[in-house]
Amino acid sequence: MPAAAGQFSVTPVHIYMSPKDRAVAVTITNESDEPLVMQADLYQWKQKPDGQEDLVLTEDLFLAPPIIKLAPRARQVVRLARVSRAMPTAQLTYRLIVREVPEARPSNKNLEIQIALAFSLPVFITPTDAKSKLACSVERIAADTVKANCTNSGNAHSRSTAVQLNNSAGEKMAIDDVGAYILPGITRGFELKRKEGRIPSGKATLQVSFADGTNEKYDVSIAE
Repeated sequence: MPAAAGQFSVTPVHIYMSPKDRAVAVTITNESDEPLVMQADLYQWKQKPDGQEDLVLTEDLFLAPPIIKLAPRARQVVRLARVSRAMPTAQLTYRLIVREVPEARPSNKNLEIQIALAFSLPVFITPTDAKSKLACSVERIAADTVKANCTNSGNAHSRSTAVQLNNSAGEKMAIDDVGAYILPGITRGFELKRKEGRIPSGKATLQVSFADGTNEKYDVSIAE
């Protein structure tokens, strides 16, 4: 069945603010040859104990204007602003979700379905001294699989890009390279499955790589 969707881009894809910032600029570009109407919503972003996303509409921030109308190949700079001037002691985390409004697009009788595209952008308001603090351990869940559990006890988010299990000689045994955000106070699990053979018991090293190019290593012990 034929389908249609608009094409747009948003920059930056990660929005960082300090508590002193009143507003930041966000650029939305219509990459298509058709006019585009976008709607922006803001959510307080938390995570459940299992790492699942928990989004609640918020009025802590606002985007001006909240409805964006773009001509073909046009771009517009909008302002994301913070309402409160209070100084937080921990990082504040939000999601800016920008959605296409397909009903505003001219109808095409040859199309049966119109697909609405959306961007979900993380927004971080970070005090100067806020930092993540990660601690990781492993548990065996199968002969060839362990689960790495990483807890962020800091007051800022952690963003992993890969979690890798190495044996005592430093050789890779298993890796999860999907990547994930770990918000403060949250524990996330990563399943690490060896492609061939059993993961041996004993001492090993868990290496977590982060989006900023750094990595941390944790000495772990794998049960029989």
